[in-house]
Amino acid sequence: MKTLTTGDIAKMCDVNLRTVIRWIDRGALKGFKLPGRGNNRVRVEDFVQFLHEHNMPVPPDLAAENNKRILIIDDEAAVARSIARILRAEGYETETALDGFQGGSQMIKYQPALVTLDLRMPGVSGYDVLKFIRSTPETEHIKVIVISALDQLSLQRARDEGADAVLSKPFDIETLTRTVSRLLPLQESAVA
Repeated sequence: MKTLTTGDIAKMCDVNLRTVIRWIDRGALKGFKLPGRGNNRVRVEDFVQFLHEHNMPVPPDLAAENNKRILIIDDEAAVARSIARILRAEGYETETALDGFQGGSQMIKYQPALVTLDLRMPGVSGYDVLKFIRSTPETEHIKVIVISALDQLSLQRARDEGADAVLSKPFDIETLTRTVSRLLPLQESAVA
């Protein structure tokens, strides 16, 4: 179980140490006191949950730790639901966005570890979303799997622009799950 000190949290949130202690004392941030001197500690997952609840950015190094969240961006609702169902059955958490613009805004809020991305969408294309992911410091660490019915040349362009993997539609379920688990291995929760 990885924990953070109140000083660690104060530095990450750019607030005073007393502010963090008040968050813990009033129950907004779940923490515990160490025996002896009574110093506060907060589990990393409780801190990340606190940040999500208060719409605060999650530092990339914490966002990547044991993150099982996948954002599915596809304008075909049936395909998005299918991908979500497959990945939830494998133990991942999923959210869907039905266009590139919605996907971009959800990405910042949801902080996924991985995105599945269709290339051909109305308005903001998959290429635009991929460019946004790779050029934004808060999202550049996110793994991207492009899932598209476009030709091999288009899929190669997606690779060249930063996709970690590409799959053709219609995709094979086993290939999808294998690709996701390679890029985003599920970590076993340590039982304390």
